[in-house]
Amino acid sequence: MDSTALIPAQYGLDTLYFVLCGALVMWMAAGFAMLESGLVRAKNTAEILTKNIVLYSVASIMYMLIGYYIMYSSPEGGILPSLGFLIGDEHAVDVVAAGGEDAPYYSARADFFFQIVFAATCMSVVSGAVAERMKLWAFIAFAVVMTGFIYPVQGFWKWGGGFLDAAGYMDYAGSGIVHMAGATAALAGVLLLGARKGKYGPNGQINAIPGANLPLATLGTFILWMGWFGFNGGSQLRMSTIEDANAVAQVFTNTNMAAAGGLVAALITSRLLFGKSDLTMILNGALAGLVAITAEPLTPSVLQAVLIGGVGGVLVVFSILGMDRLRLDDPVGAISVHGVVGIWGMLIVPATNADASFAAQLLGVACIFGWVFGASLIVWAIIKAVMGLRVSAEEEYEGVDVVECGLEAYPEFTSKK
Repeated sequence: MDSTALIPAQYGLDTLYFVLCGALVMWMAAGFAMLESGLVRAKNTAEILTKNIVLYSVASIMYMLIGYYIMYSSPEGGILPSLGFLIGDEHAVDVVAAGGEDAPYYSARADFFFQIVFAATCMSVVSGAVAERMKLWAFIAFAVVMTGFIYPVQGFWKWGGGFLDAAGYMDYAGSGIVHMAGATAALAGVLLLGARKGKYGPNGQINAIPGANLPLATLGTFILWMGWFGFNGGSQLRMSTIEDANAVAQVFTNTNMAAAGGLVAALITSRLLFGKSDLTMILNGALAGLVAITAEPLTPSVLQAVLIGGVGGVLVVFSILGMDRLRLDDPVGAISVHGVVGIWGMLIVPATNADASFAAQLLGVACIFGWVFGASLIVWAIIKAVMGLRVSAEEEYEGVDVVECGLEAYPEFTSKK
Protein backbone atom coordinates (compact mmCIF):
# COMPACT_ATOMS: atom_id res chain seq x y z
CA MET A 1 0.00 0.00 0.00
CA ASP A 2 1.23 3.49 -0.83
CA SER A 3 2.49 5.06 2.39
CA THR A 4 1.17 8.46 1.35
CA ALA A 5 -2.36 7.06 1.67
CA LEU A 6 -1.87 7.19 5.43
CA ILE A 7 -1.38 10.94 5.45
CA PRO A 8 -5.09 11.96 5.33
CA ALA A 9 -5.85 9.60 8.22
CA GLN A 10 -2.94 10.95 10.26
CA TYR A 11 -3.98 14.50 9.43
CA GLY A 12 -7.52 13.86 10.58
CA LEU A 13 -6.44 12.12 13.79
CA ASP A 14 -3.92 14.78 14.75
CA THR A 15 -6.33 17.60 13.94
CA LEU A 16 -9.04 15.93 16.04
CA TYR A 17 -6.62 15.44 18.92
CA PHE A 18 -5.47 19.06 18.69
CA VAL A 19 -8.96 20.59 18.71
CA LEU A 20 -10.12 18.34 21.56
CA CYS A 21 -7.11 19.39 23.62
CA GLY A 22 -7.93 23.00 22.77
CA ALA A 23 -11.47 22.45 24.00
CA LEU A 24 -10.08 21.09 27.28
CA VAL A 25 -7.93 24.20 27.67
CA MET A 26 -10.94 26.39 26.89
CA TRP A 27 -12.73 24.57 29.72
CA MET A 28 -10.00 25.89 32.03
CA ALA A 29 -11.70 29.28 31.65
CA ALA A 30 -14.61 27.78 33.58
CA GLY A 31 -12.16 26.49 36.15
CA PHE A 32 -10.65 29.91 36.71
CA ALA A 33 -14.14 31.44 36.94
CA MET A 34 -15.28 28.93 39.57
CA LEU A 35 -12.03 29.05 41.55
CA GLU A 36 -11.97 32.84 41.69
CA SER A 37 -15.68 33.24 42.40
CA GLY A 38 -15.29 30.82 45.30
CA LEU A 39 -12.34 32.69 46.79
CA VAL A 40 -13.81 36.21 46.69
CA ARG A 41 -16.56 37.58 48.92
CA ALA A 42 -20.16 37.10 47.87
CA LYS A 43 -20.62 40.79 47.05
CA ASN A 44 -17.93 40.56 44.35
CA THR A 45 -18.95 37.30 42.67
CA ALA A 46 -20.90 38.52 39.63
CA GLU A 47 -18.12 40.93 38.67
CA ILE A 48 -15.36 38.30 38.81
CA LEU A 49 -17.50 36.00 36.67
CA THR A 50 -18.03 38.86 34.21
CA LYS A 51 -14.28 39.44 34.02
CA ASN A 52 -13.58 35.80 33.26
CA ILE A 53 -16.06 35.35 30.45
CA VAL A 54 -15.29 38.76 28.94
CA LEU A 55 -11.52 38.22 28.97
CA TYR A 56 -11.92 34.97 27.07
CA SER A 57 -13.87 36.72 24.34
CA VAL A 58 -11.48 39.67 24.22
CA ALA A 59 -8.52 37.30 23.99
CA SER A 60 -10.13 35.43 21.10
CA ILE A 61 -10.70 38.61 19.10
CA MET A 62 -7.38 40.32 19.86
CA TYR A 63 -5.39 37.17 19.15
CA MET A 64 -7.16 36.89 15.81
CA LEU A 65 -6.58 40.54 14.92
CA ILE A 66 -2.91 40.80 15.81
CA GLY A 67 -1.59 38.38 18.45
CA TYR A 68 -1.28 35.27 16.28
CA TYR A 69 0.51 37.19 13.54
CA ILE A 70 3.04 38.65 16.01
CA MET A 71 3.70 35.26 17.56
CA TYR A 72 4.08 33.17 14.42
CA SER A 73 4.88 35.46 11.47
CA SER A 74 7.93 37.19 12.90
CA PRO A 75 11.59 36.67 11.87
CA GLU A 76 13.41 33.63 13.23
CA GLY A 77 15.88 34.44 15.97
CA GLY A 78 14.53 37.96 16.32
CA ILE A 79 13.67 40.15 19.27
CA LEU A 80 11.32 42.63 17.60
CA PRO A 81 8.16 41.03 16.19
CA SER A 82 6.44 41.79 12.94
CA LEU A 83 3.18 43.71 13.14
CA GLY A 84 0.22 42.57 11.11
CA PHE A 85 -3.47 41.84 11.22
CA LEU A 86 -5.62 38.72 10.99
CA ILE A 87 -4.16 35.27 10.73
CA GLY A 88 -2.84 35.78 7.24
CA ASP A 89 -3.36 34.36 3.78
CA GLU A 90 -0.92 31.53 4.41
CA HIS A 91 -3.44 30.04 6.82
CA ALA A 92 -6.51 30.63 4.68
CA VAL A 93 -6.67 27.11 3.20
CA ASP A 94 -5.67 23.89 4.94
CA VAL A 95 -4.24 21.33 2.55
CA VAL A 96 -2.96 17.80 3.02
CA ALA A 97 0.39 17.61 1.25
CA ALA A 98 1.31 14.67 -0.97
CA GLY A 99 3.82 13.43 1.57
CA GLY A 100 7.29 14.05 2.90
CA GLU A 101 8.68 15.53 6.08
CA ASP A 102 7.18 18.96 5.38
CA ALA A 103 3.61 17.68 5.05
CA PRO A 104 1.22 19.40 7.50
CA TYR A 105 -0.01 16.93 10.10
CA TYR A 106 -2.87 19.01 11.50
CA SER A 107 -5.10 21.84 10.37
CA ALA A 108 -3.69 25.33 10.74
CA ARG A 109 -7.09 26.33 12.13
CA ALA A 110 -6.60 23.78 14.91
CA ASP A 111 -3.28 25.42 15.79
CA PHE A 112 -4.89 28.87 15.76
CA PHE A 113 -7.66 27.73 18.10
CA PHE A 114 -5.17 26.03 20.43
CA GLN A 115 -3.08 29.21 20.63
CA ILE A 116 -6.14 31.36 21.39
CA VAL A 117 -7.00 29.38 24.49
CA PHE A 118 -3.41 29.67 25.73
CA ALA A 119 -3.54 33.46 25.39
CA ALA A 120 -6.81 33.51 27.33
CA THR A 121 -5.32 31.32 30.06
CA CYS A 122 -2.47 33.79 30.53
CA MET A 123 -4.94 36.63 31.02
CA SER A 124 -7.09 34.53 33.37
CA VAL A 125 -4.20 34.52 35.85
CA VAL A 126 -4.51 38.30 36.17
CA SER A 127 -8.20 38.45 37.05
CA GLY A 128 -7.98 36.75 40.43
CA ALA A 129 -5.01 38.76 41.69
CA VAL A 130 -6.73 42.12 41.14
CA ALA A 131 -10.15 40.97 42.34
CA GLU A 132 -12.55 42.89 44.58
CA ARG A 133 -11.23 46.41 44.00
CA MET A 134 -10.40 46.97 40.32
CA LYS A 135 -12.74 48.69 37.88
CA LEU A 136 -14.20 46.27 35.35
CA TRP A 137 -13.47 48.44 32.32
CA ALA A 138 -9.90 49.10 33.44
CA PHE A 139 -9.40 45.34 33.53
CA ILE A 140 -10.95 44.93 30.08
CA ALA A 141 -8.71 47.67 28.66
CA PHE A 142 -5.64 45.85 29.98
CA ALA A 143 -6.88 42.53 28.58
CA VAL A 144 -6.97 44.07 25.10
CA VAL A 145 -3.29 45.03 25.25
CA MET A 146 -2.13 41.94 27.13
CA THR A 147 -3.66 39.38 24.78
CA GLY A 148 -3.07 41.36 21.60
CA PHE A 149 0.50 42.48 22.16
CA ILE A 150 2.32 41.84 25.46
CA TYR A 151 1.71 38.07 25.59
CA PRO A 152 2.37 37.38 21.87
CA VAL A 153 5.73 39.21 21.85
CA GLN A 154 7.31 37.00 24.51
CA GLY A 155 5.51 33.98 23.04
CA PHE A 156 7.23 34.69 19.73
CA TRP A 157 10.61 34.72 21.45
CA LYS A 158 10.28 30.98 22.09
CA TRP A 159 7.36 29.32 20.32
CA GLY A 160 7.55 31.56 17.26
CA GLY A 161 11.26 30.87 16.73
CA GLY A 162 12.65 34.06 18.30
CA PHE A 163 15.88 34.62 20.18
CA LEU A 164 14.99 32.58 23.28
CA ASP A 165 14.37 29.56 21.09
CA ALA A 166 17.74 30.13 19.40
CA ALA A 167 19.39 30.42 22.83
CA GLY A 168 18.07 26.98 23.85
CA TYR A 169 15.38 28.07 26.31
CA MET A 170 12.83 25.26 26.84
CA ASP A 171 9.23 25.64 27.90
CA TYR A 172 7.16 22.68 26.73
CA ALA A 173 3.70 24.04 27.52
CA GLY A 174 4.28 27.41 29.14
CA SER A 175 5.32 27.54 32.81
CA GLY A 176 7.02 30.79 31.82
CA ILE A 177 5.37 31.92 28.59
CA VAL A 178 1.83 31.50 29.92
CA HIS A 179 1.81 31.18 33.70
CA MET A 180 4.72 33.33 34.86
CA ALA A 181 3.80 35.92 32.23
CA GLY A 182 0.26 36.17 33.58
CA ALA A 183 1.50 36.38 37.17
CA THR A 184 4.02 39.07 36.25
CA ALA A 185 1.32 41.21 34.61
CA ALA A 186 -0.79 40.69 37.73
CA LEU A 187 2.08 41.75 40.00
CA ALA A 188 2.49 45.02 38.10
CA GLY A 189 -1.23 45.67 38.47
CA VAL A 190 -1.31 44.85 42.17
CA LEU A 191 1.59 47.21 42.87
CA LEU A 192 -0.34 50.14 41.36
CA LEU A 193 -3.73 49.02 42.65
CA GLY A 194 -2.99 48.51 46.33
CA ALA A 195 -4.56 46.14 48.83
CA ARG A 196 -8.22 45.67 49.64
CA LYS A 197 -9.57 47.79 52.46
CA GLY A 198 -9.11 46.03 55.78
CA LYS A 199 -6.64 43.44 54.52
CA TYR A 200 -3.66 44.93 56.35
CA GLY A 201 -3.75 46.83 59.62
CA PRO A 202 -1.68 49.89 60.62
CA ASN A 203 0.51 47.86 62.99
CA GLY A 204 1.48 45.21 60.48
CA GLN A 205 -1.36 42.80 61.18
CA ILE A 206 -2.66 40.65 58.34
CA ASN A 207 -6.41 40.10 58.33
CA ALA A 208 -7.90 37.07 56.62
CA ILE A 209 -10.71 37.81 54.15
CA PRO A 210 -12.40 34.44 53.56
CA GLY A 211 -13.95 33.51 50.24
CA ALA A 212 -17.68 33.00 49.95
CA ASN A 213 -17.93 29.57 48.38
CA LEU A 214 -15.29 26.91 48.93
CA PRO A 215 -17.31 24.21 47.13
CA LEU A 216 -17.10 26.36 43.98
CA ALA A 217 -13.37 26.92 44.52
CA THR A 218 -12.87 23.15 44.82
CA LEU A 219 -14.92 22.52 41.68
CA GLY A 220 -12.81 25.11 39.87
CA THR A 221 -9.64 23.31 40.90
CA PHE A 222 -10.95 19.99 39.60
CA ILE A 223 -11.91 21.65 36.30
CA LEU A 224 -8.46 23.21 35.97
CA TRP A 225 -6.83 19.87 36.80
CA MET A 226 -8.85 18.21 34.03
CA GLY A 227 -8.21 21.01 31.54
CA TRP A 228 -4.49 20.80 32.18
CA PHE A 229 -4.38 17.45 30.41
CA GLY A 230 -5.24 19.32 27.23
CA PHE A 231 -2.86 22.13 28.12
CA ASN A 232 0.17 19.87 28.49
CA GLY A 233 -0.94 16.92 26.38
CA GLY A 234 -1.94 19.07 23.43
CA SER A 235 1.50 20.68 23.43
CA GLN A 236 2.90 17.45 22.00
CA LEU A 237 0.98 18.67 18.89
CA ARG A 238 0.23 15.23 17.49
CA MET A 239 -0.37 11.60 18.50
CA SER A 240 -0.71 9.65 15.22
CA THR A 241 2.68 7.92 15.55
CA ILE A 242 3.73 5.37 18.16
CA GLU A 243 6.38 7.73 19.52
CA ASP A 244 3.95 10.62 19.86
CA ALA A 245 1.21 8.46 21.37
CA ASN A 246 3.62 7.23 24.03
CA ALA A 247 4.76 10.79 24.68
CA VAL A 248 1.16 11.95 25.15
CA ALA A 249 0.54 9.14 27.64
CA GLN A 250 3.67 10.11 29.58
CA VAL A 251 2.66 13.79 29.61
CA PHE A 252 -0.86 13.01 30.87
CA THR A 253 0.53 10.77 33.61
CA ASN A 254 3.18 13.23 34.75
CA THR A 255 0.68 16.09 34.73
CA ASN A 256 -1.64 14.16 37.02
CA MET A 257 1.11 13.00 39.36
CA ALA A 258 2.63 16.47 39.71
CA ALA A 259 -0.76 17.86 40.74
CA ALA A 260 -1.15 15.08 43.29
CA GLY A 261 2.36 15.72 44.62
CA GLY A 262 1.71 19.44 44.92
CA LEU A 263 -1.58 18.91 46.74
CA VAL A 264 -0.18 16.46 49.29
CA ALA A 265 2.89 18.63 49.90
CA ALA A 266 0.71 21.70 50.50
CA LEU A 267 -1.55 19.65 52.79
CA ILE A 268 1.39 18.55 54.93
CA THR A 269 2.99 22.00 54.91
CA SER A 270 -0.20 23.76 56.02
CA ARG A 271 -0.73 21.19 58.77
CA LEU A 272 2.80 21.70 60.07
CA LEU A 273 2.61 25.50 59.89
CA PHE A 274 -0.94 26.16 61.06
CA GLY A 275 -1.96 22.97 62.84
CA LYS A 276 -4.89 22.84 60.39
CA SER A 277 -5.50 21.43 56.94
CA ASP A 278 -6.19 24.68 55.07
CA LEU A 279 -8.36 23.89 52.03
CA THR A 280 -7.35 27.02 50.14
CA MET A 281 -3.67 26.11 50.49
CA ILE A 282 -4.44 22.55 49.44
CA LEU A 283 -6.22 23.71 46.30
CA ASN A 284 -3.38 26.05 45.42
CA GLY A 285 -0.95 23.20 46.06
CA ALA A 286 -2.57 21.12 43.33
CA LEU A 287 -2.43 24.06 40.92
CA ALA A 288 1.18 24.72 41.88
CA GLY A 289 2.08 21.14 41.01
CA LEU A 290 0.43 21.58 37.62
CA VAL A 291 2.28 24.83 36.92
CA ALA A 292 5.60 23.31 38.01
CA ILE A 293 5.41 20.38 35.59
CA THR A 294 4.19 22.43 32.64
CA ALA A 295 7.67 23.55 31.53
CA GLU A 296 8.70 19.92 30.96
CA PRO A 297 6.07 17.21 31.48
CA LEU A 298 7.63 14.67 29.10
CA THR A 299 11.15 13.84 30.27
CA PRO A 300 10.66 13.34 34.05
CA SER A 301 9.90 9.90 35.42
CA VAL A 302 6.60 9.53 37.24
CA LEU A 303 8.35 9.78 40.62
CA GLN A 304 10.27 12.85 39.47
CA ALA A 305 6.98 14.45 38.42
CA VAL A 306 5.59 13.88 41.93
CA LEU A 307 8.68 15.48 43.46
CA ILE A 308 8.66 18.46 41.08
CA GLY A 309 5.00 19.06 41.88
CA GLY A 310 5.65 18.51 45.57
CA VAL A 311 8.30 21.22 45.72
CA GLY A 312 5.83 23.51 43.97
CA GLY A 313 3.23 22.71 46.64
CA VAL A 314 5.62 23.67 49.44
CA LEU A 315 6.76 26.81 47.63
CA VAL A 316 3.25 28.09 47.07
CA VAL A 317 2.36 27.99 50.77
CA PHE A 318 5.44 29.95 51.79
CA SER A 319 5.03 32.33 48.86
CA ILE A 320 1.43 33.19 49.76
CA LEU A 321 2.55 33.91 53.33
CA GLY A 322 5.48 35.96 52.03
CA MET A 323 3.26 38.02 49.73
CA ASP A 324 1.13 39.00 52.71
CA ARG A 325 4.21 40.03 54.67
CA LEU A 326 5.15 42.26 51.74
CA ARG A 327 1.56 43.62 51.80
CA LEU A 328 0.91 42.44 48.26
CA ASP A 329 -2.78 41.56 48.33
CA ASP A 330 -3.62 38.67 45.99
CA PRO A 331 -7.06 37.29 46.94
CA VAL A 332 -6.60 33.93 45.18
CA GLY A 333 -2.83 33.40 45.40
CA ALA A 334 -2.38 33.66 41.63
CA ILE A 335 1.00 35.40 41.72
CA SER A 336 2.40 32.68 43.96
CA VAL A 337 0.86 29.75 42.07
CA HIS A 338 1.66 30.90 38.56
CA GLY A 339 4.62 33.21 39.13
CA VAL A 340 6.83 31.85 41.90
CA VAL A 341 6.09 28.22 41.06
CA GLY A 342 6.28 29.02 37.34
CA ILE A 343 9.90 30.08 37.87
CA TRP A 344 10.57 26.85 39.75
CA GLY A 345 9.13 24.86 36.86
CA MET A 346 11.33 26.67 34.35
CA LEU A 347 14.54 26.27 36.34
CA ILE A 348 14.11 22.56 37.13
CA VAL A 349 13.87 21.56 33.45
CA PRO A 350 17.63 20.75 33.09
CA ALA A 351 17.34 18.24 35.94
CA THR A 352 15.37 15.87 33.71
CA ASN A 353 16.10 17.09 30.18
CA ALA A 354 19.75 16.74 29.15
CA ASP A 355 19.23 19.11 26.21
CA ALA A 356 18.30 22.00 28.50
CA SER A 357 20.75 24.33 30.23
CA PHE A 358 20.30 26.30 33.43
CA ALA A 359 21.74 29.43 31.79
CA ALA A 360 19.19 29.33 28.98
CA GLN A 361 16.34 28.77 31.43
CA LEU A 362 17.53 31.65 33.59
CA LEU A 363 17.71 33.84 30.49
CA GLY A 364 14.12 32.92 29.74
CA VAL A 365 12.99 33.84 33.26
CA ALA A 366 14.77 37.20 33.12
CA CYS A 367 13.59 38.19 29.63
CA ILE A 368 9.96 37.13 30.05
CA PHE A 369 9.70 38.76 33.48
CA GLY A 370 11.46 41.94 32.37
CA TRP A 371 9.35 42.42 29.25
CA VAL A 372 5.97 41.56 30.76
CA PHE A 373 6.52 43.50 33.98
CA GLY A 374 7.83 46.62 32.24
CA ALA A 375 5.19 46.65 29.51
CA SER A 376 2.37 45.85 31.95
CA LEU A 377 3.44 48.51 34.42
CA ILE A 378 3.35 51.13 31.65
CA VAL A 379 -0.09 49.98 30.43
CA TRP A 380 -1.54 49.82 33.95
CA ALA A 381 -0.15 53.31 34.65
CA ILE A 382 -1.72 54.73 31.49
CA ILE A 383 -5.07 53.15 32.35
CA LYS A 384 -4.80 54.53 35.89
CA ALA A 385 -4.17 58.04 34.53
CA VAL A 386 -6.96 57.87 31.94
CA MET A 387 -9.81 56.11 33.74
CA GLY A 388 -8.50 55.02 37.11
CA LEU A 389 -7.83 51.47 38.25
CA ARG A 390 -9.72 51.28 41.49
CA VAL A 391 -13.30 51.73 42.61
CA SER A 392 -13.94 54.18 45.47
CA ALA A 393 -13.81 53.09 49.11
CA GLU A 394 -17.60 53.35 49.31
CA GLU A 395 -18.03 51.24 46.17
CA GLU A 396 -15.58 48.66 47.46
CA TYR A 397 -17.57 48.41 50.69
CA GLU A 398 -20.84 48.08 48.77
CA GLY A 399 -19.34 45.43 46.52
CA VAL A 400 -18.29 45.67 42.89
CA ASP A 401 -21.22 43.47 41.81
CA VAL A 402 -23.70 46.29 42.30
CA VAL A 403 -21.30 49.05 41.23
CA GLU A 404 -19.98 47.45 38.04
CA CYS A 405 -22.69 44.97 37.05
CA GLY A 406 -25.87 46.30 38.62
CA LEU A 407 -26.76 42.93 40.12
CA GLU A 408 -25.67 40.46 42.76
CA ALA A 409 -24.77 36.80 42.40
CA TYR A 410 -26.43 35.95 45.73
CA PRO A 411 -29.10 38.67 46.21
CA GLU A 412 -30.77 36.96 49.17
CA PHE A 413 -27.60 36.21 51.12
CA THR A 414 -25.03 38.90 50.32
CA SER A 415 -23.33 40.45 53.31
CA LYS A 416 -21.92 43.98 52.96
CA LYS A 417 -19.19 43.32 55.49
